[in-house]
Amino acid sequence: MPSLTSLAPAGPTATRSRTTATARRLMAICGTLLAALLCALSVGASSASAHAALTSTDPADGSVVKTAPREVTLNFSEGVLLSGDSVRVLDPKGKRVDTGKTAHVGGKSSTAAAGLHSGLPDGTYTVAWKAVSEDSHPVSGAFTFSIGAPSKTTAKVSTGGESDSTVGTLYGIGRYAAYGGFAALMGGCVFAGLCRSSRPVRKIAVGGWVTVFTATLLLLLLRGPYTDGEGIGGVLDLGRLGDVLSTKPGAALLSRLLLLGAAAIFLAVLFGSYTRRSGDAEVDARRRQDLAFGLGFGGTVMAVGLAATWAMAEHASVGLQRQLAMPVDVIHLIAVGVWMGGLASLAVTLWAGEPIERAAVRRFSRLAFGSVVALVVTGLYQSWRQVGSWGALTDTEYGRWLLVKVGLVAVLVGIAAVSRRWTGRLTDATAEAEKETEAEAESASEAASDAKATTEARAEAGTDAETAAAVKAAQPARTGAADAAIDAPAEAESAKAEPGEAEPGEAKSGEESDDGDPVRAAQLARQRAAKGKATTRRERDADHERSGLRRSVIAETAVAVVLLAVATVLSGTQPGRAETEQAGAAATQPGRDRLNVDPVSVLIPYNTGPKSGRGKAVVMIEPALPGDNALHVFTTDLADRPVDVPEVKLSLTLGSKGIGPLRIPLERLSTGHWSARTVQLPMAGTWQLSLTVRTSDIDQVTETRNVKVAQ
Repeated sequence: MPSLTSLAPAGPTATRSRTTATARRLMAICGTLLAALLCALSVGASSASAHAALTSTDPADGSVVKTAPREVTLNFSEGVLLSGDSVRVLDPKGKRVDTGKTAHVGGKSSTAAAGLHSGLPDGTYTVAWKAVSEDSHPVSGAFTFSIGAPSKTTAKVSTGGESDSTVGTLYGIGRYAAYGGFAALMGGCVFAGLCRSSRPVRKIAVGGWVTVFTATLLLLLLRGPYTDGEGIGGVLDLGRLGDVLSTKPGAALLSRLLLLGAAAIFLAVLFGSYTRRSGDAEVDARRRQDLAFGLGFGGTVMAVGLAATWAMAEHASVGLQRQLAMPVDVIHLIAVGVWMGGLASLAVTLWAGEPIERAAVRRFSRLAFGSVVALVVTGLYQSWRQVGSWGALTDTEYGRWLLVKVGLVAVLVGIAAVSRRWTGRLTDATAEAEKETEAEAESASEAASDAKATTEARAEAGTDAETAAAVKAAQPARTGAADAAIDAPAEAESAKAEPGEAEPGEAKSGEESDDGDPVRAAQLARQRAAKGKATTRRERDADHERSGLRRSVIAETAVAVVLLAVATVLSGTQPGRAETEQAGAAATQPGRDRLNVDPVSVLIPYNTGPKSGRGKAVVMIEPALPGDNALHVFTTDLADRPVDVPEVKLSLTLGSKGIGPLRIPLERLSTGHWSARTVQLPMAGTWQLSLTVRTSDIDQVTETRNVKVAQ
């Protein structure tokens, strides 16, 4: 079979060095970006978990009711999964006063209610809640309400809703490994069945199966500790597996494991009977034809089933148009697997120097193009469904990650265009080589015929010497590509024969040692393997077009690895549409629009001593009503330019009621801007605001002002 491309004999060592250096740079960049994204995935786990948000409660957060309610009701932005202790109500002393049973109200999955004991005394009660949103992410929080009048409370609850850091990190890594394993399994199988099967491709597919199976088993064990906020020791509590399997995410993970069991049989047939070559082309073709339909049908069913285990338990299963969103998500995942897994398969095939026909490369090129079209169409629908507005692209975390993903896809498509150009050159070069080979063969055949006729004529005349000279003169002269094509095998045979010719006795002794000395035999086998590997690499790197295609495919694969990490982060981030709707609901809570209260703004000059320690701070509280409030602190210099300071601390005290000081944790948003999104003010009155500004390690000042919280 002719080579894929015309040989480029000049400089194979330099080409190999350039290729190795390029591959190392690409892998270093890929590793750095992947590590950064995994850090972002684990660091942002707490904010990414809030998919179902608490929209309202009865009694309301921070409210004061005259009589004890019979139950506490919570409303969420989407459906949640509940357990027996999803809602706990604690009295001022920290003792539970709920009945211990949590259920949905009227069968609505977006609600939760817990009954209360009768005869509750006056005071402030704390409600701690936790649940699992329908897209599999845990959420939790706490709020307070008072009966009769507010009071001091000793109840201590966690309001962060955060999983254990180790468990959260392992869970995020497991999710990424599951996505990557699925892509490798899907793409490797499709590439082997439709393009080219080889040992490296088999390693990709089998490695993908092992990865996704191991990751799924890990996720199943971590699911309980992840949703309950426990440490890594919770993995050993196998008794909670029953509770996990009774939930939708747990059922999806179990279904994935069962489907992977069937996929193992599929792999055995695909890389066994289907791709095995017996030497008889007719028998092989008949066997492949008999297996093709069964493998195609079974592979399609398993691919759809595996993809559905993600679609039925994540973003597609909740929110708008879920009946359409889940099939679209399945198509999206399969297209990702075919494209990215196929890229990895093509990359390892080219890197290993395996022979691959130009027709197989062109088939994968068309397959990849179709996958990209499916990705674009389904991705546009998913983006509209999850983002909802242009503003959410930049104002929400999901939108910003989506922009990063779109940028990486654009880069990937650009590199793919380069690969298609290399594929075109590969095809053209191969066609030219075939034409040259056919012309040389025809010329050699004609020359041989002439030589044979001349030999017979001379033989009849009895002139053997003249006949030999005529035969030698009639042999065609070879130059250029013909020399390279015809002399190369001869040179290779000569190179193999040279050691034996130089020391024939030693070669014989070596052959005998194969039978008598197993150590020597193993050493010779390693030498032959190393020589064969070096020869394969020289031939691979001498092919200019093939090397160019290999570099571009490796670059595509590297970007695809990073893109897969971004997709994993996106799947764990609250959709922009939901975040925007929740912000709108919080801004239009009942009662606050009717009061039409303007935010409270306080200007506080400060001076810590040195010249650089003078400036102004503006504290804004909105809407300055009992319950949830947003607080902002802006620091500027005397010229009203934003300026950063090392530390800003703030507390609020209502001295007339003995409440406080309530220390407000501030988060720096930008230069000179600190914010607290949720500040609970239990009641109206004149509050004392205490602001501490530190401008150096030793220079700080505390200023106090009064702010009025309306009824």
